[in-house]
Formats: sequence, C-alpha cells, structure tokens
Amino acid sequence: MRLEQTAGVGAETGRRLLAAFGLPENIFSASFSALHKVVPERVAYALLAPPSDATQALIDRTLEWLQHSANQLITLADVAYPQALLDIADPPLMLYVKGRAELLVRPAMAVVGSRNATAQGIANADRFAEILSQRGLTIISGLALGIDAAAHHGALRGAAGYPESGSTIAVIGTGADIVYPARNRGLAHQIAEAGCIVSEYPLGMPGIAANFPRRNRIVSGLARGVLVVEAAAQSGSLITARMAAEQGRDVFAIPGSIHSPLSKGCHQLIKQGAKLVESAQDILEELGTFHRTAAVHAGGGAANNEAQIAGEADEDIAAMADDNQRLLRQLGYDPISFDVLAARCESDAASLNGQLLELELAGLIEVLPGGLYRRID
Repeated sequence: MRLEQTAGVGAETGRRLLAAFGLPENIFSASFSALHKVVPERVAYALLAPPSDATQALIDRTLEWLQHSANQLITLADVAYPQALLDIADPPLMLYVKGRAELLVRPAMAVVGSRNATAQGIANADRFAEILSQRGLTIISGLALGIDAAAHHGALRGAAGYPESGSTIAVIGTGADIVYPARNRGLAHQIAEAGCIVSEYPLGMPGIAANFPRRNRIVSGLARGVLVVEAAAQSGSLITARMAAEQGRDVFAIPGSIHSPLSKGCHQLIKQGAKLVESAQDILEELGTFHRTAAVHAGGGAANNEAQIAGEADEDIAAMADDNQRLLRQLGYDPISFDVLAARCESDAASLNGQLLELELAGLIEVLPGGLYRRID
C-alpha cells in the first residue's frame, strides 16, 4: 500500500519496481542511485521519504478493515492472485476483496450492458446469468444499474443453495467499503455474502468517473468471455468488449431491433466478429462448458429451463382475452407509436389505452421514451 500510495507510482511503475527489486521492502531499502536506474529522480526521492500521515492513516484503516474475516487484500506476490489477471497487459498491484475470494479463480463469464436498459434487456441479462450460473460459471459484472444489476440478481438466484454452481463477482470502481450507486446497497450486501466484491482502489475512494472504464479491464480479464446484452453505439460496454478481445477473450452479443439505439452497439460488435447468441446454450457450447449442476434438477439443463420460461409466457398469453392477444400480435418487437398502433388495430383511443395498460401490468409490453410501445419476449 505504501508503494502504491507513493507519488508518481502507478500500477505500471509499481510492477517495474517490483520486477527490479522483488518485494516492496527491498524497494524502500534501496539506494537513490539504484532507484534512479528504474524510475525518474522525483519518484526515487519520493520512495526514500517516509510515508505521509495520510498514507499511514490509510494503512491503519485498511489493517482494521482486514480484521473482518470476509475481507482480504491480495497482492501480486500472493498465490491467491488470479492467474487470469496476471495474463493481461495491466494487472492491478492489489485487489481488495470482500466475500468469497475463491471465485476469482473459477471459470467465469462477464455480462455487461446499458445502465438505461429496456425491460427486455433486463430480462435477458437476468435469464442468461441465471442459467450460466446454474451451469457452473461465475458471473462477473460491475454493480451498475440496469444490465449489471440484473446479471448479478440472476447469478445469485442461479447459484442459490447449490455450492457447485457459479455465483457472482462485482468489480467496482470505488473503494471496497463504498457502495455505488447507493440504490444497489441491498444487492451489494447479497453479493458480499454469496459472491464477492472486488476493487483495485483503496478504501474510501469515491466514485470518480475515470475509474469506472479502467476497472473494465478487470471485468473482462477475470472472465473467459464477455456477453454484451444491450449497448448504445458509444458506451462503456463496448470498451469492455474491446478490452476482452485484446485480452484474447471471447465476445458475445445479443442482437435486437434495428430501430433500438441500445441494439446498435451489439450489432456493431457482431459485424466486427462477436458471436451472435440467442440463448445461454449458445455460450455454453462455444466455451465447451457443460457443468450439470443446479440446472438439471428440474429435469434437463439450460435448454429445458428456457423452454419452461417460454411455455409459461405462452400460457400467460393464452389466458388473455382475444382482443389482447390480437393486440399483442400487432405490437411486434419493434417500437411502435400509439397512433400507428391504433390505425393498425382499427381501435379507438380509450379501448386501446385500456388494453395497453393491461398488457403492461402483465409484464408483456414496455413503454419506451417518446410514447413508444414494444412487446417483451
């Protein structure tokens, strides 16, 4: 911690110093001339100075944090440091871990996407994560709103009560003692209990915008592949996908409507070589992962799980009034305005409003910005 908190020492310089001198105590006992061969003069002088009061206070605070059995600090020198991160171009010097640190070395899949996700995107992230978790993959995401939160929820549910299944890892852009955004506080507590929370940032680090894109290399680095559920043409999810490709990880994307801005990023990735997926089974087959654990006790794995969900949706539709079934077919999966829908259905405004409300309450359609409607699968 003292090394990382020294002015002018970032992850790259820290790794260079460790490569030259070994453990941190060797760095701090080295002479100025020896240090200056590796780092600039100002950094060499900073390394020779005693730790500042702020650094010492942070060290003391972290030692106190480590008294809790769920908290760990894993450094590059520890055998517990995940090999997957050692293989990336810019591994962090330290990982602050809250929860089940053993998940860091288990087969994992990252699931990322938009914070402002559609209801369909949320459902897809949740469903894919649940099935992949049941099949033994740990689901990694970033604890953000939208797709990230849905992926964590699905993974926790998929792993519930089955220790051989996967779980979930939240890689955060703040200190491990801070929950950001605050709305995910309850979710963060669940992850700390059943999964783990990971950060490269010191305790007390607030949510700084630049830290979130940077943590994405850890999200992709820990995973065997990255699934992008929904993403705009310019988004952080595409940064994660790019990092994954650079790290030699598989990139998967779920296609969507050609009219949806949140499908543009996924379609762009598919054009660039990402694998188009329509089900969790597509990912499992690509990765060669066939862990027969929790998903099978209902009688048949991921495919049966998805078929069961589809069957339940069909039953919901069948139970609806004929007029609502007809409207649902007219809606389709592309966004449509109220006026166009009214003309298509030849329906008056009052009746159509009532039907749309009923379908929305049943969870079968969603209302998009601009007064548009879309069917949810």
